[in-house]
Amino acid sequence: MGGKKKMSAVALAAAAVLLLAGMAMVEAKASKSKPKVCDKGWECKSSIYCCNETITDFFQVYQFENLFSKRNAPVAHAVGFWDYQSFITAAALYEPLGFGTTGGKQMQMKDVGSKTSCGYGVATGGPLAWGLCYNHEMSPSQIYCDSDSIYRCVEGAEYYGRGALPVFWNFNYGTIGEALNIDLLHHPEYLEQNATLAFQAAIWRWMNPIKKKQPSAHDAFVGNWKPTKNDTLAKRLPGFGTTMNILYGDQTCGQGFVDSMNNIISHYQYYLDLMGVGREQSGDNLDCAEQEPFNPSSQSATS
Repeated sequence: MGGKKKMSAVALAAAAVLLLAGMAMVEAKASKSKPKVCDKGWECKSSIYCCNETITDFFQVYQFENLFSKRNAPVAHAVGFWDYQSFITAAALYEPLGFGTTGGKQMQMKDVGSKTSCGYGVATGGPLAWGLCYNHEMSPSQIYCDSDSIYRCVEGAEYYGRGALPVFWNFNYGTIGEALNIDLLHHPEYLEQNATLAFQAAIWRWMNPIKKKQPSAHDAFVGNWKPTKNDTLAKRLPGFGTTMNILYGDQTCGQGFVDSMNNIISHYQYYLDLMGVGREQSGDNLDCAEQEPFNPSSQSATS
């Protein structure tokens, strides 16, 4: 895979990743506050206490607009597609599973903020001001059809990268479609036609392991994952660095402080500042410069 393709895939995915991590970070902040009597939401079904706020309590429309103020600029490639309500609708489906509700407010915001950026090196407001300006891969370089997969390619369907945390390859469309009960194998185009579904697919991928015996990006980020001895030897420890490793593999990790990794970290810290968390709360193990990748690039989430 050439450098241009690697950077394209990473740029397409970074916005979603940063938004998710930001939500997780906000969760940590609220964990230090005292429990309050539960008077709303799904938490009341199992507890009289609301230990955590829901996403709409700490991530509101003005923050979404500030984070993604350039997404509808004329030079963006998904004008009018991404909106706050689509994200909240998708996120609400995963709140009972811990998305944006794990830990305290600070961790919650970090969980969301780990999910978002766009990759313009030269743009009005600087590259950090751009996010969610794509909803599909531009000029795909291959057909992304694995004939050996149990999810057979459908004639006429194209499996290039689509969505907030872009999905590539027939086997990924098949797996995610099965999980969401949507026929993405026959209709991969749904991910660039429906913003709520695109966010839903991204959050599902954030919350679920890419492979068995590996952590999900969410668990690695919020500290639910306990690394094995082999993970420790590979310098994979809980934090944002391992989250990048899970999602991008050797496209960003294990290569020193390369631009692809540094740009994602810069966007993440920029979003934490905008969300009122502050980059000083970025957390331990922020980079993956010396980590051994979990999976080769041909098998990573953005491959």
